[in-house]
Amino acid sequence: MGSKQQAWAPICCSLVAVFLVTTTMSCKGAGGLDEQEASLFVDSSKSRQIPQTLFGIFFEEINHAGGGGLWAELVSNRGFEALVNNTPTIEPWSIIGDESSLHVMADRVSCFTKNTVALRMEVLCDNCPPGGVGIYNPGFWGMNIEEGKAYNLVMYIRSSDSVDLTASLTCSRPSSALQNLASAPIQDINVSNWTKVELQLLAQGTCRTARLDLTTFKRGVLWLDQVSLMPSDTYKGHGFRKELMHMLLELKPQFLRFPGGCFVEGNWLRNAFRWKETIGPWEERPGHYGDVWNYWTDDGLGYYEFLLLAEDLGTLPVWVFNAGISHNDGVNSSMVTPFVQDVFDGLEFARGSADSTWGSVRATMGHPKSFPLKFVAIGNEDCDKEFYQENYLEFYNALKEAYPDIQVVSNCENSSGSLGRPADLYDSHIYSNAIDVFLMKSKFDRTPRTGPKVFVSEYAVNEPKDAGQGNLLASLAEAALLTGLETNSDIVQMACYAPLFTNDNDRRWNPDAIVFNSWQHYGTPSYWMQTFFRESSGAMIHPVQITSSYSDSLAASAITWNDTENSFLRVKIVNFGSHAVNLTIRATGLQASTAVNTMASRLTVLTYSNVMDENSFSNPNNVVPIIRELPNAAEETHALLNPYSLTSFDLALEQKAGVV
Repeated sequence: MGSKQQAWAPICCSLVAVFLVTTTMSCKGAGGLDEQEASLFVDSSKSRQIPQTLFGIFFEEINHAGGGGLWAELVSNRGFEALVNNTPTIEPWSIIGDESSLHVMADRVSCFTKNTVALRMEVLCDNCPPGGVGIYNPGFWGMNIEEGKAYNLVMYIRSSDSVDLTASLTCSRPSSALQNLASAPIQDINVSNWTKVELQLLAQGTCRTARLDLTTFKRGVLWLDQVSLMPSDTYKGHGFRKELMHMLLELKPQFLRFPGGCFVEGNWLRNAFRWKETIGPWEERPGHYGDVWNYWTDDGLGYYEFLLLAEDLGTLPVWVFNAGISHNDGVNSSMVTPFVQDVFDGLEFARGSADSTWGSVRATMGHPKSFPLKFVAIGNEDCDKEFYQENYLEFYNALKEAYPDIQVVSNCENSSGSLGRPADLYDSHIYSNAIDVFLMKSKFDRTPRTGPKVFVSEYAVNEPKDAGQGNLLASLAEAALLTGLETNSDIVQMACYAPLFTNDNDRRWNPDAIVFNSWQHYGTPSYWMQTFFRESSGAMIHPVQITSSYSDSLAASAITWNDTENSFLRVKIVNFGSHAVNLTIRATGLQASTAVNTMASRLTVLTYSNVMDENSFSNPNNVVPIIRELPNAAEETHALLNPYSLTSFDLALEQKAGVV
């Protein structure tokens, strides 16, 4: 655990580095303000390794992050099971035709025991209108269909008569008739019993707001159920939207916390995330109403897929499970045993052998190898709720007896005193205005170095006047916080931003790291800020000291990290003020054998002329990091820092010629 006095160990190479940094904006041009002077000292002779797990990501089903987002399913309410405020609805399905030609209704005749609702469609017309009658699904604010790509359609049909149905991808364009992008017939098959039909639709055009049509000219009654449309080119064929996965991979996350957040608890326990209801064949998953964020999810992105997502990202899963508590109800320790057993079953599903009861279910789903699940969180933001303290001990004691290697996260904060309960880590959620978040760079300076480690499992500037929909100001305050987490990484073991995703059509929380719609996406400045820290996990951190009358507006950290070819000393500096800064960077405790490779050194800056500026679909690269070479890299440098900026100096280190 260590003491408050950090033990710094010498490293193999050290360096004094200072550069001339030129930028596109001078301090005078930014508002005619005088430049400030500051010196930054890096003690390269002292170091400590940052935990390999320090920076990761947190996924919650909020803002349609999964359904209609990362999970590539194009059909919304594919099983006709959706509830809104506990009221059944077939929305967003709509009819093609009118009530004189077609009648549709929900009917509890499905062949799936957990999904009893199917759609009954009665065609009333003998001479149906051109194009036929039927139903259509617009997906999640429109389906993105791209020319030349294939889309896999699966659905279940039942009828006492033969069917003559056409499945089509269509596009409604302004001032024009409905355009057909792809179609395939379904006919001449016996569907007297529920029959699974699989088709592939090859798009002959592109439309960002397309829909799926199921139409017929044939009079009669038929039933439809579990209608799914997936792109054929998802990430590794695992169902994840490729471009959004690439955004996550760019962050190089060391862990994935899932599936929430408040989504885990629910406003009421009946609507909490239940992992067992989210595994197995997708057709058998009942889905549930996420009553915290007020929308239905079919749970195609379930417990298994979250574990698979962590594996695809090359990162560690962190499972947040329900502690028998929601926002409005809960059970006490005398009734929590079924919840404890449920967690044990979930661990066996992830970690158990393919011969175990729940491990065999995982194997049947296509993953005989176990998942490396070693971190679990008992609840989310539940510390002050009735029953949490007693329930927590029931979970903790049982887990530690059966799985001694499991790292358990408590919801109770311990940054200023004793936790009063055993734990490996404890949650700390940081949401506030920009100034407060900037000042939290020192939040953990005085945290006791004994006891549980810190997991900052949610952080962001979220006050609307400061954050907007994700701007430069918020990202700089958050960057300052992260430099403090690096400095205190002897006690802070993990940290992640929240929320990760938002569908632009359903912003339930602002701001977010990544914004998307059916076909576009961009990173907010807070997303790009995190890329400055993606090499920090597992790196060596060095103590820094800033000397300046302006130091209250600065935050900094220094690490040594390696890529496949070079070792780098990275100095990150946040200028959170309106003044430009003439900065002198010096390092002490250097080894004479080390030199700077000027050809491989570089500078990265995140800044803009307006600190409240954001990115958007029309201008996704408005506020993004700019990378430059450092041709003047030397042993001592003076750097001009832009007002309101995050700057990273990557100084490539190499052994001097002839030195062994």
